Amino acid sequence: MPQIDRTPSPVDSRPHVVIVGAGFGGLACAEALGGTNIRVTIIDRNNYHLFVPLLYQVATAALSPADIAEPIRRIVSRHPNIDVVMGEVTGIDRTAKRVELADGSFVPYDRLVLATGSSYSYFGHDDWAEIAPGLKTIENARRIRARLLMNFEQAEMCEDPARQKALMTTIVVGGGPTGVEMAGAVAELARFTLARDFRRIDPRTARVLLVEAGPRILSTFPDDLGQYARRKLEELGVVVLTGQAVESITPEGATVGGRFIPAGAIVWGAGVKASPAGSWLGVETDHSGRIPVGADMAVPGVPDVYALGDTAALAGDDGKPLPGLAQVAKQQGEHLGGGLEASLLRGQPLEPFRFRNRGNTAIVGRSAAVFDFGTRKLKGWFAWVLWAIVHVYLLVNFHKRVLVTMQWLWRWATYQRGARLITTDRPVSAAESVTSPHGGSAEPFRGMKRGQG
Repeated sequence: MPQIDRTPSPVDSRPHVVIVGAGFGGLACAEALGGTNIRVTIIDRNNYHLFVPLLYQVATAALSPADIAEPIRRIVSRHPNIDVVMGEVTGIDRTAKRVELADGSFVPYDRLVLATGSSYSYFGHDDWAEIAPGLKTIENARRIRARLLMNFEQAEMCEDPARQKALMTTIVVGGGPTGVEMAGAVAELARFTLARDFRRIDPRTARVLLVEAGPRILSTFPDDLGQYARRKLEELGVVVLTGQAVESITPEGATVGGRFIPAGAIVWGAGVKASPAGSWLGVETDHSGRIPVGADMAVPGVPDVYALGDTAALAGDDGKPLPGLAQVAKQQGEHLGGGLEASLLRGQPLEPFRFRNRGNTAIVGRSAAVFDFGTRKLKGWFAWVLWAIVHVYLLVNFHKRVLVTMQWLWRWATYQRGARLITTDRPVSAAESVTSPHGGSAEPFRGMKRGQG
């Protein structure tokens, strides 16, 4: 069967830039090319842009998926030169300059930008992913939310105190910003939101364990901010285990530092790996799968191909690879988009990219956050307010900004959360929830439909 050219019409003599991935970097690059005399095609396997830094709030019932996602077509609709193709990229034909899709079709390019992001690395234990999902997709956030809430429902019906304790135990793996934010949010969900909802159990006795193999949490932050974050988590009741690696994960719990800990839910946030974009190009990548690029984000040895964000390994002014942060990807996308316009329309060479650090931040809990600007550090209530302002600003739609702000204010004032729904293929009976051979922590979720909730 002949391959089908999926290039959106009309096709004309204008240069064609194809961007794979509609995350922060890809979208910023497309927006920078919007309104120019360049045809732009965005390819993504989803039809929406997802604000990944707030996925943990979907997983802990603070926000709904629609609050942090926006259709790609709606975002770029004001730019008639930008089109969107929803498809799964499986390879790149460097000779023919084509992006190949899973359905057998292709999209040709004049210039190609790879902004395909990253996924979690399980360090050779990919079988753990089903039991300990990470926070990279809406589907996983919904699964985590349903699992957390179902565990409390099952504990309410359980007669065995030991099993009740296991169901009300959550293990968060990874002491980076995602793990810290997730652990704090789960603790607040149990101690504040669910505290009055149950009759036979006390959700305030739920255990949340944050496991970090390194010597301290928030290792990319100054030591005093990491210590502050640990102290605030412990005030919420989170047990912080540092210097202890996860050795095994089963549906019943995890082995940490030689000790098995029964748990109803395990959330993974320890390490990331880049998308397979490097293998599509047939180029050598670093240990995380990132593609080494030049200062102009061009892939050496591969003409007219660029990589940015989590897909690219680019050193900063200190010689270290730039971190996988939204602000890095966004700045790279804006820079590359402007450079491609100047190159394609005016023949100017691409300028080297230089990252401008606007600070690194993590929220610890209610009215507590840390913010590192490099030369200045903040913690506590003011850092929490600044964290909220930054994250609201990064949302792509004004309506979303207003909606999320109002929900945060309501949640702060009332300690309540809105999206506390459990949706599965079928209801789980009391008998099933109490007699499940896997302690009720994983079995009810194996039949859950993707996209429910």
